[in-house]
Amino acid sequence: MQRESAGKAITYVAVVDDDDSVCRSFGRLLRTAGFQPVTYPSAEAMLQDVKRPHFDCLVLDIQLGVMSGLELRRRLAAVKDSTPVIFITAQDDPEARAEALDSGCAGFFRKTDPGELVLDAIRRAAGIMRAEGSDAAPDSDKLSHRQ
Repeated sequence: MQRESAGKAITYVAVVDDDDSVCRSFGRLLRTAGFQPVTYPSAEAMLQDVKRPHFDCLVLDIQLGVMSGLELRRRLAAVKDSTPVIFITAQDDPEARAEALDSGCAGFFRKTDPGELVLDAIRRAAGIMRAEGSDAAPDSDKLSHRQ
């Protein structure tokens, strides 16, 4: 659900990653694409943020410190939070990939995948159509669940 600010829609995207450089990079990428990113260094930090906005999409690292991105997804689902989730990972473990995909995530990417692929998945998850190039429907399997 996008909010309006000065007549402009604001799309909030949370990025949860324990690597500060990944949070900074994703933050820049998302701002450049017109999103409002909010970054967290851990799943616990996100859950403890009482002032967090209603997010349109969550970008979660699979492997975090104490609580994994997969566990965060399970906890949110347990309280009926249906915010779309996109998982990112540095180590593409087949078991973690299978669990992520089984959870109904909106995308699964390696951190080395092109940023535009992740942005396309975020746009689809948040229900945003791109102004240009939106005529052709992308192959969502190729873009959302990188092999």
